[in-house]
Amino acid sequence: MAHDEAQKPSGPTKLVIRNIGLMLSGDLSNPILDADTIVAVDGKISAVGREKNVDTEGATTLIDAHGTTVVPGLIDSHVHPVAGDWTPRQNQLGWIDSFLHGGVTTMISAGEVHTPGRPRDVVGLKAMAITAQRTFSAFRPGGVKIHAGAPCIEPDMVEEDFKELAAAGVKLLGEVGLGGVKDGPTARRMVGWARKYGIQSTIHTGGPSIPGSGLIDKDVVLEADTDVVGHINGGHTALPDNQIRCICEGCRRGLELVHNGNERAALYTLRIAKEMGQLERVILGTDAPAGSGVQPLGILRMVSMLSSLGDVPAEIAFCFATGNTARMRALDCGLIEVGRSADFVLIDRAQHSAGRNVLESVQLGDLPGIGMTIIDGIVRTQRSRNTPPATKVPEIVHG
Repeated sequence: MAHDEAQKPSGPTKLVIRNIGLMLSGDLSNPILDADTIVAVDGKISAVGREKNVDTEGATTLIDAHGTTVVPGLIDSHVHPVAGDWTPRQNQLGWIDSFLHGGVTTMISAGEVHTPGRPRDVVGLKAMAITAQRTFSAFRPGGVKIHAGAPCIEPDMVEEDFKELAAAGVKLLGEVGLGGVKDGPTARRMVGWARKYGIQSTIHTGGPSIPGSGLIDKDVVLEADTDVVGHINGGHTALPDNQIRCICEGCRRGLELVHNGNERAALYTLRIAKEMGQLERVILGTDAPAGSGVQPLGILRMVSMLSSLGDVPAEIAFCFATGNTARMRALDCGLIEVGRSADFVLIDRAQHSAGRNVLESVQLGDLPGIGMTIIDGIVRTQRSRNTPPATKVPEIVHG
């Protein structure tokens, strides 16, 4: 396991990526940028454009993309971390670092629910949430940014508890429904308290997934009014189609599609979002670790599946895993624009894919090959150990 602190540079940094063949912005309104060069200073994007028009002098790290495609670092909107890079759900070490090799540079906790002996009393659940927030702020496996510390609400909580959590730095709630609160009125009251103090919320949607969880149907989802409708395609068991449509049409919240869910329901939800002209609501997660395991390529697989079977251009599907989530979650990554974090994945069509280029290959259902990941302007991995090999790969010229 790589500790992020060991990879921090000692002085000012300037990253230059040149000779980019295609640049995907992560922005639905302008998904492909007319640019071949990115410059980042001290981990933030400082220039995007044509090489002749930007200042590339003095690069501490120079990367020749060799015509490959640059996309924003992928964001997994739904994970369940516990401690460091270990998960008791699968008793697996290094799972987060493995996700980095699948292009994921940022993760968002939907609750540290797999913690052995997870406390249900108010004092204990607050202590656990604050501990998770603190530890994952200080420790980043492989450099991956993990937004953790997401308590699952219990009936005994009062408004002061949410105020205290927010003051301690907690910014997320775990899935409503994985704790003791499973009814709409109580959930709505507590979600309102969370929102008052700047804490984002999500809800478990569908059938039960772990002992202690239960069915959360459309009525509870709509009344709770969380910021994100967590795994609307089920985690794993989805609601009936008419309930999914009712949720999509009955609120304006985020529609989260997860890998560890019902794929047919994911495609159905995507179709409704397209009909409504609201693709900006679609975000992606894996819901890993889960009973079906850890999926390092889960976000890439969702991008490919939604593009190939959901009839969405690949450059749009990548927005679901980047800019949509960044805007919905108020993150400074996920988009290639000046001022954002310099988090990138360099990809190309997999060797021998039927697609003529990376976008066509993804829309045909193939996964791209990853040649490099970059977080905060620092190269974290080169050729992925998990994706199929890319046809072309970038090169570190110096740095």
